[in-house]
Amino acid sequence: MYTIITLVVLIVMFLAAAIRILNEYERGVIFRLGRVIATKGPGLIILIPIIDRMVKVDMRIITMDVPPQDVITRDNVSIKVNAVIYFRVLTAKEAIIEVENFLYATSQLAQTTLRSVCGQVELDELLAEREKINAQLQEILDRSTDPWGIKVSTVEVKHIDLPQEMQRAMAKQAEAERERRAKVISAEGEFQAATKLTQAGKMMAEQPISLQLRYLQTLVLVAAENNSTTLFPIPIDLFEPFMELAKKKNK
Repeated sequence: MYTIITLVVLIVMFLAAAIRILNEYERGVIFRLGRVIATKGPGLIILIPIIDRMVKVDMRIITMDVPPQDVITRDNVSIKVNAVIYFRVLTAKEAIIEVENFLYATSQLAQTTLRSVCGQVELDELLAEREKINAQLQEILDRSTDPWGIKVSTVEVKHIDLPQEMQRAMAKQAEAERERRAKVISAEGEFQAATKLTQAGKMMAEQPISLQLRYLQTLVLVAAENNSTTLFPIPIDLFEPFMELAKKKNK
């Protein structure tokens, strides 16, 4: 009886040590006496206890946050930059045997690359051409992690922390730019108005009667808006037709 129980216990222990189940997104790198023999999964995996050892690798896309890095740009501005990278393991065997800890190695590589790339550009370029910086970071990281069986798909610079003095300087610069645009627009408006007035003056000089009609129109508008008595000097040109008519009658 004890023999049967002992045998059953040994069988259960053997199966517990020998059977592994891998999910659809997992792969297992099998080591036999220290040597890689295969990469298996997903599904049921049977190992030889004590002799075989399996290291599981997650094949899904991994999102890694790169902590803020102190960077001095090419124009000597001290800033803090952080980023996020998206990568996945393409070859589980290389990710295990080519690097000790591929997650830690990728994180450290991302930090050093972020400092290096951002330090080679000026602050204005870093703020205005973020897509270009992201593409450059992705290319460098993907090339560096390729021997580890890792594919870096996307790198995004999340936040750029500027010093308070630089923020105030940029705010003043933006305000000065807005004032400059307002003055330019006002000057263009004055120029257009002066051009139209010059054209109107030439037209009135060619046709004096238009000036007299404009004068009478102004009198009508002022009389309609004010109830008080208003005196206006009347140009003598308005009476010339009547004076000529009177001269003809006297003759």
